[in-house]
Amino acid sequence: MKRGSGSWLLLLACLAGGGAMIFFGLKKAVDPVAFLKAVHEYGILPESAPRLLNLVAVALPAVEILGGLLLVLGIWRRAVAGTLALMLLLFTAAVLQRALGLHAEAGGPFCAVAFDCGCGTGVVRICAKLLENGFLILCCAWAALDRRDRPFALGRGWWS
Repeated sequence: MKRGSGSWLLLLACLAGGGAMIFFGLKKAVDPVAFLKAVHEYGILPESAPRLLNLVAVALPAVEILGGLLLVLGIWRRAVAGTLALMLLLFTAAVLQRALGLHAEAGGPFCAVAFDCGCGTGVVRICAKLLENGFLILCCAWAALDRRDRPFALGRGWWS
């Protein structure tokens, strides 16, 4: 990758996306029971499959941490960034769906809806969470779509 403002911006996007995934993954991994409860509240996975719920509660934070580390290091950047962008997109859709349900029950302004989304940071306001996730999706999508690819770039630095 040639040096220039685009490469530094790409580096910042990868650091932001990867760093956030590491942070959120670690927050979930530290308290898997709380994350399991949050996953259960979405109602996406069947209650009749507790092993599946447990697997998701353990595996998803590990995938986020590993994906974040790989993105920060620039290893398989495009594939990892695309996977993380897809994960973020699906999670954001689930968060939005849950927020719309809570808004329908409570009424009031949509941006006043606040709940524990399961991201590991506790109660969040929906509009702030949607903006945050939108930014992270853009960072990861840009890293996935950028053609300046160096799949294994631990040598001189992947941004060089």
